[in-house]
Parts: sequence; structure tokens; C-alpha cells
Amino acid sequence: MAPEFEHFVAIDWSGAIGPRQRGIAVAICSRGTAAPVLVRPGHIWSRIEVHAWLTGEMPARTLAGLDLGASLPFVDRGAYFPGWAQSPPHARALWALVERLCADDPHLAATGLVDHPDAAQHFRRHGGRKGLFFEGAGRLRVTELAQRAQGLNPYSNLNLVGAAQVGKSSLTGMRVLHRLGGVLPIWPFDMPGDTSTVIEIYTTVAALAGGRTKSRAKMRTVEDLAAALRMIGSKPVPGAGTIDDHKSDALLTAAWLRANAHRPELWHPPAMTAHIARTEGWTFGVT
Repeated sequence: MAPEFEHFVAIDWSGAIGPRQRGIAVAICSRGTAAPVLVRPGHIWSRIEVHAWLTGEMPARTLAGLDLGASLPFVDRGAYFPGWAQSPPHARALWALVERLCADDPHLAATGLVDHPDAAQHFRRHGGRKGLFFEGAGRLRVTELAQRAQGLNPYSNLNLVGAAQVGKSSLTGMRVLHRLGGVLPIWPFDMPGDTSTVIEIYTTVAALAGGRTKSRAKMRTVEDLAAALRMIGSKPVPGAGTIDDHKSDALLTAAWLRANAHRPELWHPPAMTAHIARTEGWTFGVT
């Protein structure tokens, strides 16, 4: 069975330094086919504001997707940070570790973790700094291997360098997930109930469903976004001309969630064992 929701939210996340991030966009839609809309259009969000909106303003019975990696690779080596005594045993403990080491970092940044002398050995950082245990392009979670098999191009959450990296977004997002624990269910670490639920999303999944290609997943015109929305059964957004791709990613993915949240197989992917769900999590929409 799949849970039922009344509202669908997609949040394009950002791990950038600073009090506010232009890379954050929040989009929402309700049941039906109406075009998704931006929450606070024109507003430049902070990560703290997104957390406050999720816990205080988001409508009831909402499925909320965050475009980030909810955990780090664990299954391949039996640990997030092999050889480090403080390496946590599961994802919730990882979030708590990130929060503890980054407690002095403002704006929910994650510098305290990546600069920690033991943790840093597992990351690739700017300035040519590559940790002793960072190999190749970086370790992948099981869900990221499944993404690759599905025709996607995932990056390791241990890689913090490059325009396409998601490591910084993932680490800053873990601080939000830590604060959401016990407040909202976070799938698959929790199973959805009769309330709102937070999930991990990958906006390229929605882009491919909307007729985009992997190399042209980003939509930078309203016309391209409208065409993708029609492809997944949503009415198009109004207007014409250019659009920020963070906003278009969020808008399309909110509509994609509405069109796919009812599918039981997306809530119970065959490759996701209980151990994987507890340690690495999963990306909604990856089978």
C-alpha cells in the first residue's frame, strides 16, 4: 500500500555558505492537475527558514521532498568512516554527529564536519585536498548504484568539489533532518503514517519523466517547463521567457510527486533492505 497525501512539495536545496541561498526553491501543488506554484516567490530562502516552514507552515498531509542525499555510503564498507572510532552505526546517529561537530557553524553549514581531521580523510575538498580514504570518484550508496542502473548520473556525497557535486547539500541537509527527527516521519528511516512525510528526491528523475534527457535535464525557460509538466499530467505554469533552473526543478518535481506518490513500488523498492533503509536511506522514485 502507498500512503495518501493532499499536498506535494519539492525543495531544491543548497549547501552554499552564507545566511541565504539563491539555490533554494520551494514548490507546492495539491491533488488534481493544477499547475504547481512557488512558495514565497521572489524570496531568497535560508536553510533555517525552510526548516521553520516545514515544521510550522507546511499544510497537513504533505509529502515533502528534499533534493539532497540523506546519508553517506555505509553498506560497501560496513561504516560511514571506516577506521574512525566515532563513525556512527546508522543514519540518525550520523545526523547527530554532523549536528554536534557543526554546532558552531552558522546558517546550518557543515564546515565543522568536513574540516574535522578524521572525517576529512574521507572527503574530496576544494584546493586539491583529497582525503586518504577518498578513492576514484567517491563511494556510492546502494540507491545511487540503482540510480546509475536507471540511467542517471549520481555523484558521491563524499565529493565536495564541482558544480554537480551534492555533498555540501547533503551534509547541510543532515542538520535539518536531525532537527526534523521526532517531528515529521522521514522515509525510509520512518514509515509514513497519517501525517506529513519527508523524503529524499533527485530532481532529474522528474525531468526524465517530463521528456527531458539526462544532458538536458535543466529547464531554463517557462516554455520548456510547461512542456515537461504537460508530459506528467499537470497543467503548465503561466508565463513565458527565462526561469531559474532551481525553481523549475522544484516546480516540476512537486508535480511529479503528485503523479507518482500513489505507486506502492516506489515506497518498497526491492533492493532496499531494512539495513539499507536504516543506514543509507533511499531516493524516492528509484527502483
